[in-house]
Amino acid sequence: MSILLLVGGTDETVVKAKDLGITVLLLQHPTKVSDAQRAAADEVRVVDFTSWAEVEPVARELWESRGFDFALSLTEPGLDNAGRINDAFSLGGTGLAVTRLFRDKLAMRAHLALHDPGAVPAAPLRTRDDLDTYAARYGFPFIVKPTDATAGIGVLKVESPDELDTAWAHVSRLRGTRTDRVSTLFVLGEFLMERYIDGAEYSVETFGFDGRHVVVAVTEKWVDPRSFAEIGHVVPARVSGVDEELIRAAVPRFLTTMGLRDGVAHTEVRVGSRGVEVIESHNRIAGDAITDLVEGAYGIDLISYSVGWPFGLVPRLPDRPVARAGASTRFVVGAPGRVVSVAGAEEAAAAPEALVVRVSAKPGDEVRALRDNWDRLALVAVTGADADAAIANGARLIDEVIDIRVETADGEIVRAGAASAAEAVPA
Repeated sequence: MSILLLVGGTDETVVKAKDLGITVLLLQHPTKVSDAQRAAADEVRVVDFTSWAEVEPVARELWESRGFDFALSLTEPGLDNAGRINDAFSLGGTGLAVTRLFRDKLAMRAHLALHDPGAVPAAPLRTRDDLDTYAARYGFPFIVKPTDATAGIGVLKVESPDELDTAWAHVSRLRGTRTDRVSTLFVLGEFLMERYIDGAEYSVETFGFDGRHVVVAVTEKWVDPRSFAEIGHVVPARVSGVDEELIRAAVPRFLTTMGLRDGVAHTEVRVGSRGVEVIESHNRIAGDAITDLVEGAYGIDLISYSVGWPFGLVPRLPDRPVARAGASTRFVVGAPGRVVSVAGAEEAAAAPEALVVRVSAKPGDEVRALRDNWDRLALVAVTGADADAAIANGARLIDEVIDIRVETADGEIVRAGAASAAEAVPA
């Protein structure tokens, strides 16, 4: 019998594991547990899975009462403790030491610097003087960001000496605050500084098979140049053959250097003046419905692979999966104000090209200027004959079907729309 201890996760993850015949023991946060998870999982323990003090005794009880073969998390807040469980019970899965290199962006930079003298320079940001020291040594522009947050929260580009005080105020305001405006479960703590990476941005969806990392898809990313919020994704990326080969060579090499041998990874890179450089990476599935895009374009279900591979329930993938279609995610954004009405979500989801439609905005919600991924109002993921057709299909559903109305500060009622790809050019 294949028994999986799943640390956090969505309804979809639990159901797909069960569909493969896996016995699922689920550790789920009190704010995330659902009736669907209770129905699908073989056993559910409601616990703050971000706290090892709470997780360890529950894991030991389950080990003694039922046993399990593997611990896994596909959600950022659960990765560390899944690694701790694999270590504590010698299960052979990815352990805490590797997971921490992915989770702690400063640790990742330090680790890469040991292997590459040309790696992106980074330093901890603890005091106002640290900003001056970094600027004097490495110049401008540079990035300030939390060491372990996601979704673009707290990322700031510092372009001149005049912005150093603003950067320190930014860090002081965010440090110690929670990031769970929507779904994450972290408190922002440490910050770092690192050299700004220029160029076109992509994410790379991979799967590791005993140390052999297959690039399943290269995802074209549209990023707001001011906030770094992600406003669109396209699979397969419309990338030059030369740049794609550089990415396909660099990312598996990076994952090997990080110590990852098995399972899914989501790695964000830019291809610019210094070639391919990693922004950050995660040993989990991507967000923003990118797994749905990969399945829509390639027919490869990375969630089923993630839960099935530890038990040998899925076949190894070829080195170069071939796309059979295009897929795209577009996001809806609005002018600052307050949501008045929301319509069209069910109709959009029923469209034959639709993969996923998620509308997070509700009447009465505040609409803020785009600062990070949580300020987006809706997501529309679709397929098309190719990448261009998918992009057009997503724009059409947003323009013609999704109808989110926002009242601005001056009392004007305006319709939210697709985030502009034209503005998503790296600065």
